[in-house]
Amino acid sequence: MKKSLSETRNLLKVVHDLRTKCPWDKKQTHKTLAKYLLEEAYETVDAIRSDKSESLKEELGDVLLQVALHAEIASEKKRFNFEDVAKHISHKMIRRHPHIYAKQKVLDYKAHQKNWTALKQKEKPKRRLLEGTPKGLPALQLAQRYGEIASSVGFDWSHPEPVMKKVFEELKELQLVVKTRRKDKLEEELGDLLFSLTSLARHFHIDAEASLRKSAAKFKRRLENIEVAKKKENKTLVECSSQELEAAWQLSKAKLKRKRS
Repeated sequence: MKKSLSETRNLLKVVHDLRTKCPWDKKQTHKTLAKYLLEEAYETVDAIRSDKSESLKEELGDVLLQVALHAEIASEKKRFNFEDVAKHISHKMIRRHPHIYAKQKVLDYKAHQKNWTALKQKEKPKRRLLEGTPKGLPALQLAQRYGEIASSVGFDWSHPEPVMKKVFEELKELQLVVKTRRKDKLEEELGDLLFSLTSLARHFHIDAEASLRKSAAKFKRRLENIEVAKKKENKTLVECSSQELEAAWQLSKAKLKRKRS
């Protein structure tokens, strides 16, 4: 613990030096640094998916640097400092975990979610239920998060079967709209279908965003496999007919399936 605290103090000193001595760091503001915070957060997610401890350690450090920089900038303006940030989040976690820090009985997962939402609303009674969710989240993640929050107050299906029924219902509505070729309606119905799929994913405890990313990665591997095969024939994908591409796609699928098995 002592070593950890000494390294934390050293980080804050380094950040202070950057702000007072580095021309680039001196110019930065909360707004100019915002994009770097997002970038580092996404790189951390990539490190988590890679399952490499060294990468995760490095990326978490980059995120921590961004937090320290924002706290240092706020400190210069006499608003708050790093210690205030740490104090605020610690107190918030203590308030929202009465089953650990108070005498409330230990809750199961669903009850904890419901209690968490209730405590959040108590802290900020004027805030609407979904108001605190960042609108800049990837759309699938945002939709699934809305569903999770609504579920925490009891607004949800009790089991997956009716959710699957809703998916088919939305698919049927999309099929009807496809015949009209109306872009506005197509966009709306496609969105409804995607939203219902995030609800289905949630009921099976699947991360919809991660699920789609895996499918996208699978698509990438298969297409790159086709590119390699066609390159051996001295051809590019543009030079191939749709029939050739389809045949190559099926071969690529079969090849990668054999590798997995």
